Amino acid sequence: MEKVNKAGLTSGRELLYNLTMPCVQLLEQPVYEFRYEFQVQIGHLTHMGRVGHDALARITHEARVHLFDLLGVAENDFGDNRTGIIMGDLAVTTAGEASLFDRIRVESHVGEMGRSGFRLFHRFAKGDTLVALVETGLMTFDYNKRTMVPIPEAFRKNLREYLAARA
Repeated sequence: MEKVNKAGLTSGRELLYNLTMPCVQLLEQPVYEFRYEFQVQIGHLTHMGRVGHDALARITHEARVHLFDLLGVAENDFGDNRTGIIMGDLAVTTAGEASLFDRIRVESHVGEMGRSGFRLFHRFAKGDTLVALVETGLMTFDYNKRTMVPIPEAFRKNLREYLAARA
C-alpha cells in the first residue's frame, strides 16, 4: 500500500476514502425545561423529502423565540430595554428522519450560563425517536453601544422563577 499524507492523498494522487467521517458530537441533556411543537411543512424539506439542516436552524430560532416569550423577554430586549443577543455558534447533528406532516417536539434547555452568554440545547423528537440535536451559543449584546454586556438580572431572575415553578 502506498503512503498516505495528512490530506488523505496517496503518492499516486488517489483519494483515500474513509468510511467513518469525523463529526461534531452533541450530547443529550439530562433535562429539558421548555417545549415547542410543530408540524413539518413543505418548506422544511430537502429535495429528498426530509427535514433539512437549514430548516432545523430556522425551527430552532422559532423555539428560542417561544422560550424567551415564556421568560418574558425577547431577542432584542432581555428585560432591561437595551440588551439583545447575538448567536456565536450553531451546531446541528441528525439522528433520525422527519417527513412532511410529522409532528415534532423541540425540547430546550438553558445551560452553561456565564457572565455574558449561555448555551441553548435543543432536542428534536418524533414521538420517542430522536431526530436531531441542536446547540447554540448566545452572547448578550448592547446594540446601542455595540458591545457585549453581562446577562441582565431580569433574564436570570425570570429563568430562576420559571425553573422553580416547574420543580
